[in-house]
Amino acid sequence: EGDCYLLTRPLEFTLSSDADAVPVDAGTVFASAENGVARTGQGEEVLLVGGRFSFGDRARALLLDSLPPVVHVPAGSGEADALRWALDQIDQELRWRPMGSSLVARHLAVVMLVHVLRLHYSQEPRTGSGWTAGLADPVVATALTAMHTAPEHPWTVAELAQVCAVSRSTLAARFKDAVGQGPLDYLTHWRIELASARLRRGTDTLATIAGAVGYGSESALSSAFKRVTGTSPRAYRNRHRTG
Repeated sequence: EGDCYLLTRPLEFTLSSDADAVPVDAGTVFASAENGVARTGQGEEVLLVGGRFSFGDRARALLLDSLPPVVHVPAGSGEADALRWALDQIDQELRWRPMGSSLVARHLAVVMLVHVLRLHYSQEPRTGSGWTAGLADPVVATALTAMHTAPEHPWTVAELAQVCAVSRSTLAARFKDAVGQGPLDYLTHWRIELASARLRRGTDTLATIAGAVGYGSESALSSAFKRVTGTSPRAYRNRHRTG
């Protein structure tokens, strides 16, 4: 009772309170949900609370590719207690709908995700590579923080190394070892993820987006965007508007 799970891949799975129970397709169960609550079987012996996070393609790769398919948070751990508190708060926000309830619930969900990641990396600090693995190295974490804080800045490896108080070669080697790519390659992908989010959600011009994510012109953004995603910014925006 009280265990939590983070599923990082779209894999089929079965949940049951009895190993002999016949599985029921989740689509059938949720089709009859009322006010977000679905019931199946008899009695009240099991209560499951679930949700999902939506990421852009590059954000999903940066965050989830280094994680196993299932991250288990056992009941009784400090993180499980924090998750239970957050779930209780989300339940109250969505049940009573006070002002700003949806915004508060979304931020509480992010708090839950952070606690799950904290537990996983405290137990397995170097599982694979990627953004989250880079946070375990203080030098790499400093470089990541600098790039995430000011993606519009014209960063060079030399300047990032100065921020991290190490040599260029040390930063390049440690960053590649932890994250799986060089600092500037990572920065390019992060900028394109930021640009993608703005293209999906806003109406800013390409020139405005280019300046905000570190490109000096619309053409420079378009070139980098197509190199990373295989499509142009305009085509990407149009596809998500019609999709």
